[in-house]
Amino acid sequence: MDIYKAGSRPTQSASADYFTGRVTMDPIVSAPEPATVRALSVHFEPGARTAWHTHPLGQTLHVVSGAGYVQKEGEPRQDILPGDTVWIAPHEKHWHGATEETAMTHIAIHEALDGETVVWLEQVTDGEYGAG
Repeated sequence: MDIYKAGSRPTQSASADYFTGRVTMDPIVSAPEPATVRALSVHFEPGARTAWHTHPLGQTLHVVSGAGYVQKEGEPRQDILPGDTVWIAPHEKHWHGATEETAMTHIAIHEALDGETVVWLEQVTDGEYGAG
């Protein structure tokens, strides 16, 4: 059993290669093999968002504060609020982030397949982000 005391692991800044705006992440769990689960608390400042991406085994998002957006390729952008849970199917191209005016924090849960949890794609353009 491992116990990670609150504040014992540093907050990480998200890479500008995969995110637009200020995004920070706090680890929750990265279970050792043979387990595959990974979870992070991800905080998006207003206007911040991920790039388009997919997950080999899907992803669950659970919004804990603020207001945000999520979008599946080819479908309209959806609003997400605290208490909302989003299931994203394996290989489904999508993005998520905060609204223009409000920060958003969600828990992101996904599994690794052969060590891979995410496939990063192109950045979400300002036009795509603003198209509500």
